[in-house]
Amino acid sequence: MTDFADTECAIRQLHARYIDAVFRKDFDAFTECFAEDAEWKVAGLHIRGRAEIRREIERFLAPMDRTIMMFGTPILEVGQGTAVGRTYVREYNKAKNGETASTVGVYYERFVNQGDRWRFQWRHWMLYYLGPPDLSAPFYDCRDYGPPPGMPGADDPTTVRTSFLKA
Repeated sequence: MTDFADTECAIRQLHARYIDAVFRKDFDAFTECFAEDAEWKVAGLHIRGRAEIRREIERFLAPMDRTIMMFGTPILEVGQGTAVGRTYVREYNKAKNGETASTVGVYYERFVNQGDRWRFQWRHWMLYYLGPPDLSAPFYDCRDYGPPPGMPGADDPTTVRTSFLKA
């Protein structure tokens, strides 16, 4: 039997490493958060494998000065060496051109214990809001997957994030 408290602590540490890697733009540390064959569904993309994940995070963060993410406590269901979860996320972004934006969304996640640490096996980002930090812009109409452990299906799309950066 997998110990829930140990697993939750390890997954929170995984989230913390992920947030730290994004803030510092440490692409090696970022990709180490994912299993080698991981899938990351974000911004209308379906990204597969660490190499592709690294290319995309480099592209996403290239125009950014800083991105700070704040993850809520993950809602988890733990199995033998695996877990599924839902994590609410708030993000504050400042682009190199001075523009700012805030996001609110949910990560639907599947985790795997790879012995040395827990990693992301599958992540699906559902963006609910992109706009000023005071939440004055409208929220996107997104599908509700019901209470946990409700999850998107393999073919369900992510919310397509339109860039807040001006060309």
